[in-house]
Amino acid sequence: MDSKIFLLNGSANERGNTYDMLQTLQSNLPGQATAEIVHVASLLEDVDPPYCAHCSDPCAGDCYRGTELEDVYAEMRRADAIVAGSPVYFGTVSTQLKGFWDKTRRLRSESGLLYTVGAALSVGGGRFGGQETVLSAVHDMMLIHGMIIVGDSSPDGIGHQGSCAARPASGDASAAQSLARLAEGVADVAEASSSLRRKCRKNC
Repeated sequence: MDSKIFLLNGSANERGNTYDMLQTLQSNLPGQATAEIVHVASLLEDVDPPYCAHCSDPCAGDCYRGTELEDVYAEMRRADAIVAGSPVYFGTVSTQLKGFWDKTRRLRSESGLLYTVGAALSVGGGRFGGQETVLSAVHDMMLIHGMIIVGDSSPDGIGHQGSCAARPASGDASAAQSLARLAEGVADVAEASSSLRRKCRKNC
């Protein structure tokens, strides 16, 4: 199956450690998977305000209408999997990733991400720098959409909640192994759950 996978770079730095982790994951995806790295901070630059102000209920998407962010949300509806990456900011996700995700209220009200496979990765300043609390925060956001959460376990090895790295991520051998398992798990579960998404997107 040709899976469509979105890789969300939640860092303020477009080509930093989070990007390096996403690239490593991308390189480990099977050949039939199409993966795109999206820098969420760039998408929010043309949105005013760049955070959710709960201006309407249900969300009408007025604040991002006509922007690239609207286009990305539309593409995410057709995704088989979404992997969100973030550095650790005070024990949780970056402002940029939180702002991006808060604005998905309309997607949620329309079941746009129901049964989409979700996974998370994070990088911190040290080995124990709060990465797992970031993964937990991302998983919570995904579960509220009804997504299917995958950790970094696969037939090649048992992992934990997702992939964690210490800076510099490009030199973290343990993270590289975890990212390879995460890529395998995301691809396998995306393929196995494809019929659920087809059914939902036909009826939702």
